[in-house]
Amino acid sequence: METRLNKYLAQCGICSRRDADKLIEQKAVTVNGQAALPGMKVTEADDIRVNGRRIEGPDKKVVLAYYKPQGVICTARDEHADRTIGDVLQYPVRLTYAGRLDKNSEGLLIMTNDGDLIDAMMRGANRHEKEYLVKVDKPLTEAALHKMRKGIWLEELEQTTRPCEITQLESDTMRMILTQGINRQIRRMCEATGYAVRELKRTRVMNIELADLAPGEYRELTGAEREELYRSCFPGMKNKPGKG
Repeated sequence: METRLNKYLAQCGICSRRDADKLIEQKAVTVNGQAALPGMKVTEADDIRVNGRRIEGPDKKVVLAYYKPQGVICTARDEHADRTIGDVLQYPVRLTYAGRLDKNSEGLLIMTNDGDLIDAMMRGANRHEKEYLVKVDKPLTEAALHKMRKGIWLEELEQTTRPCEITQLESDTMRMILTQGINRQIRRMCEATGYAVRELKRTRVMNIELADLAPGEYRELTGAEREELYRSCFPGMKNKPGKG
């Protein structure tokens, strides 16, 4: 079935129809090796590329492990932000993050165009693990670690955090494994025990690890790593989403 090229690019999550028209005008889009023309129609059988990268069909689900650098805002567009995810992550499909990191934090983000996967990962009741390396402004005490491990009352949110795993690595550095996603949770927990966070890096989300990615780099999740992620998010489903 033929579809107008700008609509097809929008269906694939590349950009809006208006932005697709701009890309076509800028000669950034090719169809079967030739520069695309405004108003032309295409099918999934055509070789469609944006800035040289082939575009998969609209049902193709993409999942990336991305190292968000410090100083980058977790939003696609923000006219008041110096740098956003949309500025630094160049990928031909429009992706959304599952579990934000604040501007001053760095590390692993899962980026995907699979809304079902995002919903499953963000559902607090599923208690999916997220692991962090945290450096604070002074030596940690066992009393403070004990308070954070057992769950701590956050007065400004009127909420108690879930018990979590904490391993002290150095006098001022710890590894934390959380199973919930309260906004600025680690910073709030540290503030509630008299500490200020100096460095915060997310190193793992469920079975996906940051591994050897450098700030600003990404890798596409495939094979057993991707299968395990979907299996954890959709237990018991024979036909798991995201195989497209």
